Amino acid sequence: MTDSKGPLDEPRSRRRGQGELEAHVLSVLQSAPAPVTAAWVHERLDDTTLAYTTVVTILTRLLAKNAVTRKRAGRSFEWQATSSHAGLAARRMHRVLDADEDRAAVLASFVTSLSPDDEQLLRDLLNQTAENSEG
Repeated sequence: MTDSKGPLDEPRSRRRGQGELEAHVLSVLQSAPAPVTAAWVHERLDDTTLAYTTVVTILTRLLAKNAVTRKRAGRSFEWQATSSHAGLAARRMHRVLDADEDRAAVLASFVTSLSPDDEQLLRDLLNQTAENSEG
């Protein structure tokens, strides 16, 4: 049996879920009044154990996913969000679809696992998209 204590009986920090830190950094960036530095983002994160270099790494990953932009500002960069949390999640879903040869099977498996409410929401969204493309 393992407990949640580490060396010297100090509690271990909770391990973040996949994408959780990216989402948190993106959220902070979205609250910015204008393009901001990584230091600005780092100061506003509520995790005092998080290294500045980790924030830069996360911003760079978000840049590769087109969720943020950056521009040179002196010797560093200023960062700006280009995507919402929903947009970032949609990109992850696209990557999953693109990684499998049988897109139909992946989509079918996804759709059959939806709750009735989510299935109806998906139907409504598809109908709305079809109506918008016709009009």
